[in-house]
Amino acid sequence: MSEVVTRLMEANLLAVFDERDPQRRAAAIVDTYAEDVEWIDDDGTTVGRDELNTKAAELQEKLAGLHFVKAGPVRQTRGLGFLAWEVRTPDDATVASGFDVAEIADERIVRLWTVLNAGE
Repeated sequence: MSEVVTRLMEANLLAVFDERDPQRRAAAIVDTYAEDVEWIDDDGTTVGRDELNTKAAELQEKLAGLHFVKAGPVRQTRGLGFLAWEVRTPDDATVASGFDVAEIADERIVRLWTVLNAGE
């Protein structure tokens, strides 16, 4: 199993989307994503690190008081990573869940899909 894929998938979830400090999040974005990264979710496609950072910050505002946790190990095959996650309250009650799938090239995420689990 590639340590790079594991590191990138965990950084995507924890160092970017769960990081509330803007400077630490910005640094993690540079280390985690290609400059022209594409992030695809129900809202559409976000292109580039700056847009991804802006959208991540907006999502964190909506999820004030909540945090992301891994809901299993990183799964992977050549150039592709998968990580299930949950959104939890401070007392660890799960309020949403989903998963991320990432295409990885040159040790950076080049394309990311986020899928929310149905019914949540």
